[in-house]
Amino acid sequence: MNLELFIAKRLIKGAAHKSSISAPIIKIAIAAIALGIIMMLIAIATGVGLKYKIREKVAAFNGHIQIYNYDNNRSDVSVMPVSLEQDFYPTFTSVSGIRHIQAVATKGGLIRTPDTFEGVIAKGVGKDYDWSTFKEYLVAGRLPDFTGELNDEVLISRILANRLKLKLGDTFQTFFPKDDDPSKTPNQRKFKIVGIYDSGFEEFDSTYIFVDIRHIQRINKWTSDEVGNFEVFLDNFDDIDQKTKEIYGKTVSELNTQSIKDKYYKIFEWIGLFDFNIALIIGIMIIVGGINMITALLVLILERTQMIGMLKAMGAANWSIRKVFLYNAVYLISIGLFWGNAIGLGFLWVQYKFRIFKFPNPQEYYIDYIPVHLDLPTILILNVGVLLLCLLMLLLPSYIVTKITPVNAIKFE
Repeated sequence: MNLELFIAKRLIKGAAHKSSISAPIIKIAIAAIALGIIMMLIAIATGVGLKYKIREKVAAFNGHIQIYNYDNNRSDVSVMPVSLEQDFYPTFTSVSGIRHIQAVATKGGLIRTPDTFEGVIAKGVGKDYDWSTFKEYLVAGRLPDFTGELNDEVLISRILANRLKLKLGDTFQTFFPKDDDPSKTPNQRKFKIVGIYDSGFEEFDSTYIFVDIRHIQRINKWTSDEVGNFEVFLDNFDDIDQKTKEIYGKTVSELNTQSIKDKYYKIFEWIGLFDFNIALIIGIMIIVGGINMITALLVLILERTQMIGMLKAMGAANWSIRKVFLYNAVYLISIGLFWGNAIGLGFLWVQYKFRIFKFPNPQEYYIDYIPVHLDLPTILILNVGVLLLCLLMLLLPSYIVTKITPVNAIKFE
């Protein structure tokens, strides 16, 4: 039988405990733990959710890793073609952890309407293109179908459609300058809008339209087996640095590889700050909750001074008595964690389902609503971590039990 646990349970269930002087302080301590876990859950879920969403959007337009010809000089448009006849295409079997690889080509152009014009980058994609991400961004119409014969279907962003005063089903002319001699009459293509997307990432939305890659090949006078570059998608984004090196080592010397972390390093440096902010909030909340629990524990010890004296007079060891109060503290912390998780997870579920809370300036965060992402391992680690850290903080104040002598404790009122 665990005597310390038995005594702690009796103290918790006792009616005197609920109406004692320490009752308000205990309630405050429980509320502090609950509020702390709510704030930590929100900080982690929103911080990680925003980071994942931004990464997802950047990858949707670029893939996680790009393979291209060295002569392109990291240009946003395809300059020198790459042959489709590669060992890694269409399946990259020599490197593990690769989900998909697709061939694309880009070409700078100018959309002209009777009222206005806009410079764009036409991204040519083919039947191997993964449209799964863009299904979420589609706001009107449908995604283009480039699996059959060459067609004039195009996917355009809502930003460009509004600027050009175009709508679903409209057609427009796009002019592509000739690379060998820009002074010559540019190539002209007529496209029909079959879909309008809005990713919330203005930097990309105001630039890219999606067309059949065969248009880009014909404009550039490439063969059907020549493309601008390859986009590689990974199973796990956290492996991107390692996989970039592995892919570079598995490709021929004429080809280079670049991850989106390197290409858009400013964006990823910015979202890297989210981790620091999350850690700071967690640290502050644990300190606040721990201080409140220390106060509650000291009050409990002072309130039970006579009981401590009686236990010592009967031969109880100091550590045994300290365990009684630590068990009591675990109970109080657990109550706070329970209510904190119930309220916090409930709030996050509502935000996940209904997207109630929005960003006041969506263009600054590349998304209009506050995204949330939380998994079970994170929740468990957070709760266990809070419990253990609070208990460690309580070990020192529980040492006051050793300073209480039986004679003075029994006389204490």
